[in-house]
Amino acid sequence: MTPMLEVADLRHTYGSGPTAHTAVQNLKFEVAAGELACIVGPSGCGKSTLLRCIAGLIKPSEGTVSLHGDKIDRTPEDLAVVFQDYSRSLFPWLSVRGNVEFPLRSRGVARAERRKRAEEALEWVGLSGAGAKYPWQLSGGMQQRVSIARALACQPSLLLMDEPFASVDAQTRFELEDLLLRVRHEHESTVLLVTHDIDESVYLGDRVLVLSKSPASIVADLTVDLPAQRDQITTRESKNFVALRSEVARLLHNQPAAEPEPVVRPASSAAEDEAAAQRFLEAEREQTRQTSR
Repeated sequence: MTPMLEVADLRHTYGSGPTAHTAVQNLKFEVAAGELACIVGPSGCGKSTLLRCIAGLIKPSEGTVSLHGDKIDRTPEDLAVVFQDYSRSLFPWLSVRGNVEFPLRSRGVARAERRKRAEEALEWVGLSGAGAKYPWQLSGGMQQRVSIARALACQPSLLLMDEPFASVDAQTRFELEDLLLRVRHEHESTVLLVTHDIDESVYLGDRVLVLSKSPASIVADLTVDLPAQRDQITTRESKNFVALRSEVARLLHNQPAAEPEPVVRPASSAAEDEAAAQRFLEAEREQTRQTSR
């Protein structure tokens, strides 16, 4: 079965000569339909470069990116991107509804259909009453909800998210993470999310792809063994969550796996073992004497 997204031997270098900088190299992975895969790596390792190559925003120096088996050489119609900087990705002179409808206008979607999709998307993200407002009238978390609604209105088969919750406070971040899980579950969306937050990658993902320092390559592809229904408190307290986040952190910091601690017997136990051995030897000698008689 052909994967929805396939990245093969991807490499991208900025510039040339002695000042050239290779951001990503030898990247190879696949994402199946319906998956939520998280990419986590150190700051500046090349995560955003990878996402831009997948989105068709930049042409990689080497390798290919394919969606539905077709090589990407420009931004596909059924792909949408949610960026980190929501304040710069929204048009302040357009209403919330106008921002959500904007990409649909460039695709030639009829006005009535645009309005219908925008209203549905805003309802999905809990902003059904905010269509007439302007972005500057909303909080940061609400603005990012508008960005997500705009992406969902395009009905993408693949949703790319570039550290989408990095610029909001912790409480709003948790709310947006749960919103993403709910929307993804209800619409069976395929999502590739880039983050530098270890806990977020484990909490959201079906898989976590761990990248090395720049130039980025894949260090590990980890399956997240957590229930589909997740909770910000109980999920993060579970043994599986703690173990996996520790594994991701170890890989990011290039630390060797912890070796099991040697079992140290108490002194009293060692003394008891020595006494038992002595009794065994005495019994052996006595049996030998009895046999020789």
